Amino acid sequence: MCVTAPLTPSQPPHDKPDNESEEPADPWREPARAAGPVPEQAREEDGPGMRAEVRDAVVIAVAVAASGVLLGLLWLWLAPRVPLIADDKAVFLKDTEGEQAIGGDGTFTLLGLAFGFVSALVVFLVRRRGGIPLVVGLAAGSLLGAVLAWKVGVWVGPETDVVAHAKSVGRGVVFDAPMELKAKGVLLAWPVAAMVVQLALTGFFGPRDPEPATAYDDGYRDPYGAPER
Repeated sequence: MCVTAPLTPSQPPHDKPDNESEEPADPWREPARAAGPVPEQAREEDGPGMRAEVRDAVVIAVAVAASGVLLGLLWLWLAPRVPLIADDKAVFLKDTEGEQAIGGDGTFTLLGLAFGFVSALVVFLVRRRGGIPLVVGLAAGSLLGAVLAWKVGVWVGPETDVVAHAKSVGRGVVFDAPMELKAKGVLLAWPVAAMVVQLALTGFFGPRDPEPATAYDDGYRDPYGAPER
């Protein structure tokens, strides 16, 4: 009687199937596996580089400062004039009780506040993201614009040499005093208003940074029965 060997070779006892060669799942490692990579939309969007922000701040500063020419012309047009008159000995105010002298400072202050609001609003609409360089550029441009407005009003306005002007118009003829600011602190009205409005708009209407995603944000359920987070 002959015995034949089986047609299929037997599997060595030490070899295990592929599905049994893996280590048993560790429940404490499941959260990391189940979570997977953080979703792309949950990642915080990177803002423009510092070089781009500084470049934009310089452009904003130059544009805002250039608008000071318009402020100077409006100040020259709207500010009350101070009438002067001269005799053979001196030049003096025609109306000694008038308030035209302080009216120039008040007009410049109101115009500076209005320009600060408008400039901050325009900058916010152009760059909603904000940033420290942008605020610094807006403040620097506003201050330069206020100084430029003051100088433009003086240059374009009446003659600054009062004595020469009095001699040219003649004795007893009323003429306008040169444009001037009694209180130089009014130059800060524009930059202060611009910074306050810019920070307020950014705080209330600016974009919000997304919250960082965690490993438990994908609906992971604790294998030990803990409530879903």
